[in-house]
Amino acid sequence: MNRFHHVRIKLESFLNNLSLKKKLRYLYFLCILVPIFLTDIVILHALTKNEHAEQLHQMEKIAKSVQSMLSAATEDSALISTSLYMDNSLQDFVSRQYASPQDYFSSYREYIHNSLLQGVSRITNSVIRVYADNETLINGSEFARLSTVSQEPWYQQYTADGYSPRLLFSYDETDGRQVLFLRGMNGLYSNKAECLLCIEINYSTLDRDFQNMGYNDSVYVCSGNRILLTNAMPNYRWQPYDTFSPSDSVGLSQHFTLYGEDLDIYVMEPSGNVLALIRQNIHILILLLILNIIPPQLLMNLLENSITSRLSRLEKVFNQIDSDVLIKISGPSGQDEIGRLMDNYNRMADRMNSLIDTAYRCRLKEQKMDIARQNAELMALYSQINPHFLFNALESIRMHSILKKEEETADMIQKLAIMVRQNVDWSSDSNTIKRELAFVEAYLSLQKYRFGERLSYQINAQEDCQNILVPKLTITTFVENACVHGIEAKSFPGWIFVRVYTENDALCMEIEDTGGGMDEAEVERIQDRMRNASLKMLKEKGRVGMVNTCLRIRMMTEDTAQFSVESEPGIGTLVSIRFPLNKAIRAE
Repeated sequence: MNRFHHVRIKLESFLNNLSLKKKLRYLYFLCILVPIFLTDIVILHALTKNEHAEQLHQMEKIAKSVQSMLSAATEDSALISTSLYMDNSLQDFVSRQYASPQDYFSSYREYIHNSLLQGVSRITNSVIRVYADNETLINGSEFARLSTVSQEPWYQQYTADGYSPRLLFSYDETDGRQVLFLRGMNGLYSNKAECLLCIEINYSTLDRDFQNMGYNDSVYVCSGNRILLTNAMPNYRWQPYDTFSPSDSVGLSQHFTLYGEDLDIYVMEPSGNVLALIRQNIHILILLLILNIIPPQLLMNLLENSITSRLSRLEKVFNQIDSDVLIKISGPSGQDEIGRLMDNYNRMADRMNSLIDTAYRCRLKEQKMDIARQNAELMALYSQINPHFLFNALESIRMHSILKKEEETADMIQKLAIMVRQNVDWSSDSNTIKRELAFVEAYLSLQKYRFGERLSYQINAQEDCQNILVPKLTITTFVENACVHGIEAKSFPGWIFVRVYTENDALCMEIEDTGGGMDEAEVERIQDRMRNASLKMLKEKGRVGMVNTCLRIRMMTEDTAQFSVESEPGIGTLVSIRFPLNKAIRAE
């Protein structure tokens, strides 16, 4: 009892861990499909058994019919041999000693004229020949000396079997396949010469009679492993007998002995008998399938959909319980236990959403207050460091320099003011090419005051490129690198070229210097940083201005920008930036 209780607990635990859909599938499989399957097996087995019995009966009829056909053909020869055996004139003719060929032919014509030998041969379509131990005989179509066949295999076998009437199937290259009925003729007349009657049954006629029986099943008549006759393939008279290998496909075998010849009849089992049986009873099988499977399947599907579809909807909303708002279950729910559970969940979701909405509004109000307070604090800081005082101070110094006739100093201060204003004005992250190049012009002018004759520059830009927007300080960053790492590294004069133009539906920006240049490893490192610029690189220590610029260009052009660096030590460096014009933004 305890053992049964333990098994029951384990079974309940197993079922509790299965999904409801699997439980219904198990129910359908074990309680519907398995019984149906077993029932159909029993019915199919009964049909198969009846079909097999019918086939076995049919094969037995075929074997008996073949045996009767062979026996009839042989019995005809046996009757002829008996008639000739009792013919005293035949015995006298073959035993007589002839003085000359003329004497033999004279007796031959007389015997043939008075006997039925040739007529019987023509009627039965067989060859009748008598061999006698008489050397005065002249070999012909009906009579021959026994010594002419004494070495033939069929004669050796006949003598080995004791001279009893014998049926033999033989083959030689001269006569092809032969069916011989042999019988000695010395029984009644001991004083006569030894004689052998040989009746050759026409093999082609025997094969034709066999084929005309018209069996659908394959039938083999064998002697040992030799195939004597078959309807499964052509029987060529002038070819040796084929070899038969018994297999599992043999449905029936029957052995019998016909005048000393051991024969076996093999009837092959019909192929596709199961399929044929199914085809014959297909209407019954279809009816069984319709009655036993389709109605239960439809009912099971309706029941499964009624339960699992609603449970799936319920499970789906519970899986989204971590979201900010509880999702209600839509669609009909029903009045059963699952329907009431869905209705109760919807009421709970309404109440929870109401509470969440109230709490969210309070939290949003607090966040707005915090943001307003932070903005006020930030504006207060801005007011403390407003850069306007710096611009005013630079302008005062510039005017003072002009009054003192220090034009060069005033020009430097004006360009410095432009650069300071550009650096502190971040109301927009982008500049037109025109404004960017103006800033580059101011920067290079200041650098020329520093380097003097060591620095020369040239700025060229196509007119239709002037209003295209690029990230602020895009060109300036690379111009600065050209000054610091290119021109400054050389002790003799150098040039910086800035070119902006369009080519093949792309905007091209090039910054070229004739400074110190870089080796191949440094070029690959810089080019890799430009092409793979990321926020992670900005957090690294060291120079990140170039990475910052490349990252902003990629973001503005939807990651379609291409960067390349070409450099040679002692010659200079060329930085190229290009992106499709259809990604370019133009200022209005």
